[in-house]
Order: sequence, then C-alpha cells, then structure tokens
Amino acid sequence: MLMGGFAAGMSARVLRFSDYTSTGQYALLLCELPGRGVETLGVLLLDPGNDTLYARLRRDLGRIASQEDAEVLEQLEDDLLVKGQEWGAEATLAWLEEHASLAIRTSEREAVTVRDFDRALGDLYRRHVPSSVIPFETHLPLYSLAVAAGPFLTNPEDVHAEDWLEAPPDLKLGPDLFVARIQGHSMEPKIPDGSLCVFRRNVVGSRMGRLVLVRNSELADDNQYTVKRYRSQKIETQDGFEQTRIRLESLNPAYPSWDLDEDPEKYQIVAEFVRVLE
Repeated sequence: MLMGGFAAGMSARVLRFSDYTSTGQYALLLCELPGRGVETLGVLLLDPGNDTLYARLRRDLGRIASQEDAEVLEQLEDDLLVKGQEWGAEATLAWLEEHASLAIRTSEREAVTVRDFDRALGDLYRRHVPSSVIPFETHLPLYSLAVAAGPFLTNPEDVHAEDWLEAPPDLKLGPDLFVARIQGHSMEPKIPDGSLCVFRRNVVGSRMGRLVLVRNSELADDNQYTVKRYRSQKIETQDGFEQTRIRLESLNPAYPSWDLDEDPEKYQIVAEFVRVLE
C-alpha cells in the first residue's frame, strides 16, 4: 500500500479527515431510445441531511441518440441541478418519480453510505453508467504507480492502461495526463485517502509550491511513492542561483516533512498533481 510518506517517521497521532459518514440515496436516470432500448443516462444522488441533489450524466450522448435527442438530453443535467436548487433535492427526485414516462424515468432509490458526496457520485457513476471511451477526449488512462513511474514515462505508446476513467468535462485532457490511486493520509484534506488523482508527466517550469509525485528508489514496492508539496531554497551566486535546500512537505500536520538531498539516482519527480478525480 502506498503510505502517506516514505516508510518512516509516522506520528502516533493521526488526523483523519474522512471518518464521518452519512446515508444518501441514489437512483439511475434511464431513457428509452429508438432502436437501442433502455439506456442508463446517469446517476442522481440525494443528500437528505442538506436536501442537496448531485447529478452526473454521460458525455457520449451523441453516440447513442439522434442529434435532436442528444441536444435535448445534454441540457438535462443542468436542468435537474437547477430544479434541485430551486425545489430542493427531495422534491426534484419525487417529481421525476411521479412524472416518469417511458422516455425518461428513474430506477428505484437505493441507500448508500457516503463520506464525501462528490466522490460517492463519481464512484456510483463508474459502477453503473456505461459510456464510450474516447481516449484523451473524455477518458484518461488508469495506471499503477509502478507503471506511471516507469514504462509510461519512457515509452507511453507501449503501455496498456488498466482502465480508462471518464474525466470531468471542465478538465482539459491531453496525452501527458494519467490517473493513479493514492493511499495514505499525509495530504489530507486536499487528497483524501484512496483518491483517484490526475497527474501530469513531463513537469516543466518551476516546481516551487506544486504538489508532485515522488519516487524514492531505495524503498520497495508501493512504499517508493509519495505525494508532497515541493519547496526549494536558493541563494544568488556570481553564476546565478544555486539551490541549497529541497523540502517535501505534508499538508496534514500529523505527518512528517523531509529535506531531500539532491541525489538524482535516489529521488525522481515522476509527475505533477493536477486534481482529485473523485
């Protein structure tokens, strides 16, 4: 398992940012399409405690519906979210259930245990909603950390993804992006334990203040990898600037930070953290 930091210096007191759970309800949004039968369009997730509606619909509607139908369906997610804000989540979902037609309807509600509703929505979406994979347009490759830090960096055309995960529509995709799962609590609350995270290889420019995926070649297995905030100190010399200190910082104060020596054989900056996928 990937530890929150390199396998040393764990504090006895560990801060957890995701120990509290609540119960949500979810339903699948279904549609009867000519010539295709019933298709799952997306997921609706209800937070009863705050009466908040979360919705995520698939992005390949143009591949499963006619142009006219796809244009209508593409407005559906925003319309449902607006209704959820105006009416409340419970009233919006009840309205859908009451006025369901053969064209658009919902499945039966099911209970789900939730720590984070945005992440839960993503998990439910991946579990229940099929969608067409359009590499680096709608989906990003999922790699193990060993692959992400090795073959993918040197010969990406020879590497096969473990899976392709649909990215949020506001994320600009490209062949330098990939997804890996991060275990550990050292970067919470920004990166929750078990998060699927988007990274960018070929880090360019200053790394100062960025979150980076680092490999320590002296450790074994997944303990080699950690995400930390990169800090450096420099002094001005006659020849320019000389780097005097590199520090990898944990965001969770219960976990240690480290000063790194500049041994290029020992430490490798694998990629830059972009965002938590869910």
